[in-house]
Amino acid sequence: MPESVFPQLEALLPHVQKPIQYVGGELNSTVKPWESCDVRWALMYPDAYEVGLPNQGVMILYEVLNEREGVLAERTYSVWPDLEKLMREHDVPQFTVDSHRPVKAFDVFGLSFSTELGYTNMLTALDLAGIPLEARDRDLDDPIVLAGGHAAFNPEPIADFIDAAVIGDGEQAVLEITEIIRAWKAEGRPGGREEVLFRMARTGGVYIPRFYDVEYLPDGRIGRVVPNRSGVPWRVSKHTVMDLDEWPYPKQPLVPLAETVHERMSVEIFRGCTRGCRFCQAGMITRPVRERSITGIGEMVDKGLKATGFEEVGLLSLSSADHSEIGDIAKGLADRYEDDKIGLSLPSTRVDAFNVDLANELTRNGRRSGLTFAPEGGSERMRKVINKMVSEEDLIRTVATAYGNGWRQVKLYFMCGLPTETDDDVLQIADMAANVIAKGREVSKSNDIRCTVSIGGFVPKPHTPFQWAPQLSAEETDARLEKLRDKIRGDKKYGRSIGFRYHDGKPGIVEGLLSRGDRRVGAVIRAVYEDGGRFDGWREHFSYDRWMECADKTLPQFGVDVDWYTTRERTYEEVLPWDHLDSGLDKDWLWEDWQDALDETEVEDCRWTPCFDCGVCPQMDTHIQIGPTGKKLLPLTVVK
Repeated sequence: MPESVFPQLEALLPHVQKPIQYVGGELNSTVKPWESCDVRWALMYPDAYEVGLPNQGVMILYEVLNEREGVLAERTYSVWPDLEKLMREHDVPQFTVDSHRPVKAFDVFGLSFSTELGYTNMLTALDLAGIPLEARDRDLDDPIVLAGGHAAFNPEPIADFIDAAVIGDGEQAVLEITEIIRAWKAEGRPGGREEVLFRMARTGGVYIPRFYDVEYLPDGRIGRVVPNRSGVPWRVSKHTVMDLDEWPYPKQPLVPLAETVHERMSVEIFRGCTRGCRFCQAGMITRPVRERSITGIGEMVDKGLKATGFEEVGLLSLSSADHSEIGDIAKGLADRYEDDKIGLSLPSTRVDAFNVDLANELTRNGRRSGLTFAPEGGSERMRKVINKMVSEEDLIRTVATAYGNGWRQVKLYFMCGLPTETDDDVLQIADMAANVIAKGREVSKSNDIRCTVSIGGFVPKPHTPFQWAPQLSAEETDARLEKLRDKIRGDKKYGRSIGFRYHDGKPGIVEGLLSRGDRRVGAVIRAVYEDGGRFDGWREHFSYDRWMECADKTLPQFGVDVDWYTTRERTYEEVLPWDHLDSGLDKDWLWEDWQDALDETEVEDCRWTPCFDCGVCPQMDTHIQIGPTGKKLLPLTVVK
């Protein structure tokens, strides 16, 4: 049985920032006896504790696995550079926060990537754990390194470092993998590492990079990706959990010891989205829509609040106001918890799904903070290109309702660098913000209102219609945003009421390199890690120059460069690095949607209209699951 490393770790904690994040023992955490379990998982969200602990995906898998007889799961997070340095000096390995056991002692090291910028943190954790960085150097006693999460839909840039990847929903997948490992161990681990990975690959739902060879054409493009042993499928399918009411996790959400990015209890009210925004990878890869029932949501909120003591409930999904019973859910929860002063929150709300009744229910027990809307494109033309069907009239009408009902702050989120975008499209953001302030002053009879414009750089993502699109260079992005900033600042009448927040174009280029990269990009990731790259998702740690220097050193040997991966447009014929990973979306349908984007043609939401043949439902043997159930959320106890 592996020893706890806590005695060595404890001596280091007085010398680091925020030592509390390494201590463990959170409310609702689980420590199971090591000897009574035959399959053991170390789960990692490769970022700091404050970002990783609230992550729903890891929290759900932690609970699903620990509920199983003979299975344990513990959590590990990225350590800050100050502790990393001390751990290296004192030979303390990467550890779990639950029982401080070395990560290397577990059967599986599972990492959940919601962004590609966590790849260097994965290499840090592997190295600290004493696990060889490259999968081919690992032996029988090293854990199986498994990637999941949205970024795993193109795991090729990290193919050299992982043993396996799971695409799609993880709840059933981790249990299936657990049973394969359990049987293999019970048989005495026949055939070694190769055999257990082959058993996983054979299911058709676990991608094992070592069983696939990539052939390249003389111009650098991929010729084909082929299995290199028999019995391995040509394409690997994503997992889809149907009937979310059967998976009401987390039942006992973790309550952090240290401050985290979200101090609330969250309930996922539905999974998937069929709005068809062409830039949105999450919406495309999580199809079809599966709603949790209103009663299922009510039970989860009740149990979760009792288990945690939180005072706010986040109703999560990609577009929460689209739930077929969202009005009844918000009213029912607000009624039920009125005396307890439990606040409700929705992540950013679609302009056309917002109404003041919903907003009033959400703020009845909480505070009226700002409202966030995401028009994404500054001009009507751009919104047609990206299929974000929201007109400026819709936005102004919605904002007028909000300001007229006592809100004082509205945040608008846009993207810069979308396909076919011009300077003029982006400058129209300033006009829209000015119109919002003008309307707000008119309906509220007050000048004391604000509108914040927040802008992110567009990064083309795999499994979306924009997977073929060229990305805007960092220099062009910065120049465009500068023009917009000057226009907003130069507005004497409204400029002072408009806040402007934006990221420069540099992190987007690195994200673009990683999101559409292939196996050759692994050399860049390793070089950046060896040069000290850590926490690339954090502005204070991110170094664009380091990434570009490492790319300049490693990519020329393959005859490609950063621009080849980022600012280059792809053709229909090109084999994309992720084509052998099946998200259910038909490639021809995605291409047609890309052509529709270039023609500025909008496509309806298939929840309310006939099917558009995107391919997901027949291919994955799934279907859209939506209400309404017609039920109401009654109080849980009869008040006498």
